[in-house]
Amino acid sequence: MDKKSKEAVIAEFSSKLMEAKAAFLADYRGLNVEQANELRRKLRDAGVEYRVVKNTLLRLATKGTPAECLNEYLNGPTAIAFANDDPVAPAKALVEFAKHNKVFELKAGVLDGQLLTIDDIRALSDLPSREQLLATILSSLNAPATNFVGVMAAVPRSLVQVLSAINDQKEAA
Repeated sequence: MDKKSKEAVIAEFSSKLMEAKAAFLADYRGLNVEQANELRRKLRDAGVEYRVVKNTLLRLATKGTPAECLNEYLNGPTAIAFANDDPVAPAKALVEFAKHNKVFELKAGVLDGQLLTIDDIRALSDLPSREQLLATILSSLNAPATNFVGVMAAVPRSLVQVLSAINDQKEAA
């Protein structure tokens, strides 16, 4: 790889690290082609870019970015996953893949400039997805209106039931 190609890779990774909400490092050593393709497919479905990168190039790319804290984890074969939208989806995919493939190891991650350990990534993967959180918020916002309508409908219903009971008593007497 010549100097211009390296500079282009560094610039590309630097811009991706600036734009990404989260990035995750992993050691992919020992994965066969089929397993690697399965991981790439899962991450692509989650809207995540997954790349294998040289540690020296990534170390240079992290300078001046929120991901600079990842430098101490840049040893051995390294792959990086960039999450631009929902950081929970790639964390779930990576943790799930690591459970089923013992040779695949997570190293660390960064979320909005904060270093994530392996335990932090696992905790992040246990969170509900963005869509689930939005659905929960919407149902919480909708609940008071639904309850109010139910209470307002109960008043006339109760009046009708009382009048019906009085009518039934008069007919019985």
